[in-house]
Amino acid sequence: MTAASAIEVRNPRTGARDYSFLPDTPADVAAVAERLRAAQPAWEQAGVAHRAAVLTQLTDAMQRHRGALHRAVETDTGRRFETGIELSAVGFWVERWSRIAAETFAEDLHDTEFPGIASQAGYLAYPLVGVISPWNFPLALSLMDAVPALLAGAAVMIKPSEVTPRFIDVMDRILDEVPELREVLAYLRGAGDIGAAVVEQSDLVCFTGSTATGRKVAVQAAQRFIPCFTELGGKDPAVILPGADLDRAATAIANGATLGSGQQCYSIERIYVPRADRDRFLDLLLDKVGKLRLSHPDPAKGEIGPLTFAPQAEIIERHLQDSLDKGATILCGGQIIDRDGAKWCPPTVLADVSHDMLVMREETFGPVLPVMAYDSVDQAVTLANDSTYGLSGAVFGPEAEAIAVARRLWVGGISINDAGIAPMLMGDRLVAEKTAFRGSGLGGSRLGHDALKRFLRKQAILVNRNPGASPWWFETLQKEE
Repeated sequence: MTAASAIEVRNPRTGARDYSFLPDTPADVAAVAERLRAAQPAWEQAGVAHRAAVLTQLTDAMQRHRGALHRAVETDTGRRFETGIELSAVGFWVERWSRIAAETFAEDLHDTEFPGIASQAGYLAYPLVGVISPWNFPLALSLMDAVPALLAGAAVMIKPSEVTPRFIDVMDRILDEVPELREVLAYLRGAGDIGAAVVEQSDLVCFTGSTATGRKVAVQAAQRFIPCFTELGGKDPAVILPGADLDRAATAIANGATLGSGQQCYSIERIYVPRADRDRFLDLLLDKVGKLRLSHPDPAKGEIGPLTFAPQAEIIERHLQDSLDKGATILCGGQIIDRDGAKWCPPTVLADVSHDMLVMREETFGPVLPVMAYDSVDQAVTLANDSTYGLSGAVFGPEAEAIAVARRLWVGGISINDAGIAPMLMGDRLVAEKTAFRGSGLGGSRLGHDALKRFLRKQAILVNRNPGASPWWFETLQKEE
């Protein structure tokens, strides 16, 4: 490995570039794709029960290597608490998606409304699914789409972010312990050029990341005429209605805006509160946020980790300075802290904000909580919908009123009297589907019973049980004439 060819990786807790890797080449991607394609038919023909059993072997192996996985992901992201959530999620997904997959492939032949014609759904997996995943939750987001795709019968190749790649070494060792899965699942290493190579070699692509990069992926996929599912940026609003439990709203929003140091696409990034409740809500929010500590120097002590991706600090600083220049007031936090080589953003609450500020329009991707007062519910809905994004949001208030407002918001996943519920329900067969609105993505839902069908080509198998001539045959039509 040479310095010229290797990609160096920054440790978010120290600032040191203490890890490097040799990236794959487009030729490597093509070779991996060819190998996976060769193994995929047998994987699909083995049946869903067999695929579920093999994926259970994967989660068992991950549990055996949990310590090494945890260390790798924690080092990559700088976060301990969230890393534990990531590792635990995969087992739940395999269990839940396995049940959904079994139900999906158990559809029976049934009568149609046309006499004598029966129908059955047929499914064929897209042979090779490409997954391009981001840096903020590197392990979980590398597998969030891969698990249902594998259960559907597809082979999968995954290109995680080059910002957080250390866990791939551990996953490679884990896959060595599940050789049948290694035949149809591969991790690739590299930057944007390798992501482009994955799109070029895939039959279907899933991308999670920024809206700007998502557009490039979607264009490339469209040129190849393959399905593309993207989950992109967000500027999630929280609307607090009159009569809401302000203490609960403040607690949920403080968590929903700062989990993962605010580096989540579904973080709360805009807060709208009735003008009569503004001061009381701000007092409560400041109290909740004031109890959150930076996890320095001990990652086990404190809730707010460092910024995983150092350049994000520049965006946060630009948004804060712009808000100050335009009249906002910073009530707590407000500065990027450089400490022992790491960059930290303490939770920051802003008041006196307006929609001409970047902090209310562009994705900040940090623990920044801008609070804006409104004078009517209609105005709050208009403000919440005044965005180029539409990923998710939250509404707080009496349940019926909150649901009514939720139905007016141009976002896909809406939490009522909480924040960020949707990711917790991945693989739940009873939850409703959702799609991203506007610049937050395109394609089918990750949620809901039918979400697994994203990875299946659908057939309508039609059986004619009538013994006589069909009404669309020449002989029948001629008789009618």
